[in-house]
Amino acid sequence: MRRFVITGAPGSGKTAIIRQLELDGFSVVEEAATDVIAAAQARGTLEPWTDPSFIDVVADLQKERQIRASHQPDDLQFHDRCTVCTAALAVYLRYPFSEFLLSELERIKKEAIYETRVFFVRNLGFITPTEERRISFDETLRFERIHEETYRRFGFELVQVEPADLLARVSVIKSAIRKTAS
Repeated sequence: MRRFVITGAPGSGKTAIIRQLELDGFSVVEEAATDVIAAAQARGTLEPWTDPSFIDVVADLQKERQIRASHQPDDLQFHDRCTVCTAALAVYLRYPFSEFLLSELERIKKEAIYETRVFFVRNLGFITPTEERRISFDETLRFERIHEETYRRFGFELVQVEPADLLARVSVIKSAIRKTAS
């Protein structure tokens, strides 16, 4: 099975791309952090990312979703973020890597869970805040740089998905997938 990661800074359009790929018939695995934030906020914790344990909760949900998706019969999957993104988030939030996060990073490397080519969705030049996404555009740019550095640090190659309309961005991804298949 080939698993491709789609990543980038908050508000870059990853979710719209994932939804379009799903509509086009591809198997997708949802992002974990947004769901962890929404669930915590529903329980009354307004800023769950202020607790360092947030990183492990996200990484654990990512692992669970990845393992569950590995039992699907699909030859190809798109993952909306992965554990490397969670490592970038830890760096951004200035949290040390926990033993669990380190073990997950080692597992995905050792087992070659994800393709080494990652689709890096570039920011759109603005940010639209939501309850789960409370970040300024300047902070988004900082987070984007950290993501790039973290993926490269862990040996991934970034395929740039530049700002464009949705279908053009999806076309970049599909074209790159076809090239890797041949």
